[in-house]
Amino acid sequence: MSILLTTDVLIAFWVTFMAGLATVIGGILVVFFNQPSYRLLSFGLAFSAGAMVYVALTEILNKSIDAFSQSYDANLGFAFGTLAFLLGVILVLLLDHFIPNPHQMIENNHAEFAAQQQLLRTGLLTLFAITMHNLPEGLATFFATLESPMLGAPLAVAIAIHNIPEGVAIALPVYMATGRRDYAILASLVSGLAEPLGAALGYFILAPFMGTLVYGTIFGLIGGIMVYLALDELLPTAKRYAQGHETVYGLVTGMASLAISLVIFRFV
Repeated sequence: MSILLTTDVLIAFWVTFMAGLATVIGGILVVFFNQPSYRLLSFGLAFSAGAMVYVALTEILNKSIDAFSQSYDANLGFAFGTLAFLLGVILVLLLDHFIPNPHQMIENNHAEFAAQQQLLRTGLLTLFAITMHNLPEGLATFFATLESPMLGAPLAVAIAIHNIPEGVAIALPVYMATGRRDYAILASLVSGLAEPLGAALGYFILAPFMGTLVYGTIFGLIGGIMVYLALDELLPTAKRYAQGHETVYGLVTGMASLAISLVIFRFV
């Protein structure tokens, strides 16, 4: 398969770019509002987690298995799809081990008493960590949208919601250290741009080799990455800011919304 910037490819890049820009919303919340609503934040994160787990296990993993089954029989297709899924989990686990994702910086009281130099260092480290985590998210959004807009659109919304608190985590220490709104928003923007960058790198590297085996591997990896992110990052962070049952309400609503949207898209 040659590298072609078709309409479908451009749409997938655009959807990924818009999902990444949601980090800027988090930066804006920091510099223009005194305090985010933690209950709403908890619900939104859990909503994203529910949507991502549902779509990963019901759609994306099945696409990996179907792709492998075109080259092998159904049993081997299932086995290779499952292995690719587990490999995706392991890859993000290793990334998280060597470059932890510091969500705790969302809370103001974790940063307000620190020295300015320490805050700036914390902000830059947070920017680097979250940027590295955004690369595989961009790859997931891009390939899901390229395969099917009805699959990519709800996934992009879920990742966009997930990106808002990441923008808060990046912008907060930068703003408190420098007092500059433009620096804080720029830092959140740089991290968000990692998602279309991840999509571009993945596409231009893999496009010439794209076939059923590569396709199955990519979707298996994406499914594993999404489930790990939801269970290891989104749900624990949502629970941290919950004051009641926001987490479970968000989780169920996210699953239900994604399920209903996929059913509707099949009849459109």
